[in-house]
Amino acid sequence: MSAPAGSDPYVPGHGSASYAVEHYDLDLGYKLVGNRLEGEAHLWCRALTALDTIALDLHVLRPSRVTLDDRAVAKYQHRNGKLLIRPASPISAGQRFRVRVKYAGSPKPVPSKVLGPAGWEELVDGVIVASQPHGAPSWFPCNDRPDDKATYSIAVTAPSDYHVAVTGEPVTSRRSGSTTTWVYEQQHPMATYLASVQIGQYDVAEVDAVVPITRVTPRPADEAGYDAAFGEQPKMLEFFESRFGPYPFPSYTCVITDDDLEIPLESQGLSTFGRNFMVADWEAIRLVAHELSHQWFGNAVTLRAWHDIWLHEGFACYAEWLWSEESGSDTVQERAAKHHARLAKLDQDLLVGDPGPALMFDDRVYKRGALTLHALRADVGDDDFFEILRAWVATHSGGTVTTSMFIEHASAVCGRDLTLLFTEWLYHPELPGLPVV
Repeated sequence: MSAPAGSDPYVPGHGSASYAVEHYDLDLGYKLVGNRLEGEAHLWCRALTALDTIALDLHVLRPSRVTLDDRAVAKYQHRNGKLLIRPASPISAGQRFRVRVKYAGSPKPVPSKVLGPAGWEELVDGVIVASQPHGAPSWFPCNDRPDDKATYSIAVTAPSDYHVAVTGEPVTSRRSGSTTTWVYEQQHPMATYLASVQIGQYDVAEVDAVVPITRVTPRPADEAGYDAAFGEQPKMLEFFESRFGPYPFPSYTCVITDDDLEIPLESQGLSTFGRNFMVADWEAIRLVAHELSHQWFGNAVTLRAWHDIWLHEGFACYAEWLWSEESGSDTVQERAAKHHARLAKLDQDLLVGDPGPALMFDDRVYKRGALTLHALRADVGDDDFFEILRAWVATHSGGTVTTSMFIEHASAVCGRDLTLLFTEWLYHPELPGLPVV
């Protein structure tokens, strides 16, 4: 059996364009001692083409039983990170089907020579899952491509003295002996890389805000550290709603692990930070703003292909600058000028609109992406600029997008063709002059 073609060239070998997953139902049991995960996954799918093979992404964990619509399959095999399933009879284009996979093993991040490891990772005392961009197969069988968004039901059973945070809304937590089963529902379509589980010995508290915020912090609680970096989140949330439109999910969860993390972790409705971010420092606070803004740009509205990563990171970086000005720190123009001057000293060899897999998370994509938005704002004015952002989210929330769609959208809102502006900033390596608002 061979896997169907159709994977994103930035993350080769992941995903299939031959079918779409509409819903994942995951029932997981995890033992921290020994790093043992046992799971059963049900995938409700729809064939986009005629299928004689169904290809799922699954790394390291071994399947023990596979069924299709509760019936035996002709054959399945698991190799090189792919679970290939041959149905007893071919599946027609448009036909819906349900795949069930029982699997187990010791999860570990998915390696990549270009992108580095991503996925399920043991902490000193707990677990974090950082799946961007290719780590989802480290803990569940999936169609691992960002343009295949689905809803989720996720149940995780873990030792009762640990808290389990999952991307989605909490439904129940049921204790049975020494373990507790936590059940979450994600009813807003979500890309596989944005699904996440965080397990640790945490204290949990609710934060009063225009949208419910849950703070999940290591024991013992560090109130001063939390307030230093995260205390302004309610105001930040309210401000972003005024600029980007209503917060796109029912709630927001902020997890702070007891371990230090190099960078925060993005997931849908939930962001994860290390304890080292609990400081009153702009480099920490800007990332609090950055991760919160991803709920609009990245999670609600998600890129269709990884070469358009600036649609996430450039927007989130610009949100940092907006919050800087709103909170009484440097203005957006001052932030833009500083980063423009820094970019001018670097190699001019990157296309923001298609940076290549090795550079998709290069800081130049973030900062020049933000400057692209600043150039747009300088060109069209504040009223049209913020209407462009609000209407972009309102129109595409729950869906996937491309750069060409954003150019067309921005042009339609302001009533004139903006292709030249975006081409200069996104598809020419030379840095244009500093835009001034």
